[in-house]
Formats: sequence, C-alpha cells, structure tokens
Amino acid sequence: MPNPSVGHFFLQRLINAFNNSVAAFSHLFRHETAFKQECLLLLVAIPAAGLISSDVVGFILLLSVIVLIMLVEVLNTAIEAVCDALTTEFDANIKIAKDCGSLAVLIACCIALVVWMLALVNWLTG
Repeated sequence: MPNPSVGHFFLQRLINAFNNSVAAFSHLFRHETAFKQECLLLLVAIPAAGLISSDVVGFILLLSVIVLIMLVEVLNTAIEAVCDALTTEFDANIKIAKDCGSLAVLIACCIALVVWMLALVNWLTG
C-alpha cells in the first residue's frame, strides 16, 4: 500500500514551489521595468498573434518567442541579484556575468523579432 505521507510531501513541495514563483513574479513586476514592459508586450502580442497567424501552431510560436524573452529576463535578473549580493564593489568577472545576461536578453529579442517579422511578411503577402 502506498505511503500517503509521500504524496502529501510531494504536493506540499509543489505548493511551495508555486508560492515561490508567484513571489518572484510579483517582485519582478513591481521592481523590474523591463519585465513589466515584457508583460505588456505579451498582452499586446496575444491579439496580434491571433490576427497574423494562420493556424494554432503559428499563434503558439509567436507567443512562445515573447515568453522566451520573459524567461531570459527572469534569468538575467537572477544573475544580477546574485552578483549584487556578492559585492557592491566593481569586479571584472561580475561585469562579464552581467553583460552576458544582458546579451542573452538581446539574443532572445532578436529571435523574437525575426519570428514576428517572418510571420508579418507571410501575413501581408497572403
């Protein structure tokens, strides 16, 4: 017979993880301008993707690249928070870490731009 406490432990871990994620989202939305802008971009992208995509797969792809930007922004913010917790003084290695996080966001934005431009050209040319 399965141990009921194992299931309870698993469920409690999921609840705790969910609560931590909600706290992170709340912090990012209140304190990170870029994340707030990306949330707004996602809200605008939903009807725009519905308009220009010809099928469900295209719709999901268009929204996924916006969510990719948000995901990379979350990781970039985490890198910055850890770096700031280590020291407030200038450190060349911390600068590299922060610059790489910023580059990752830029790459995600470029991917999203290319995907959206291709979808837009496809929509305009029928």
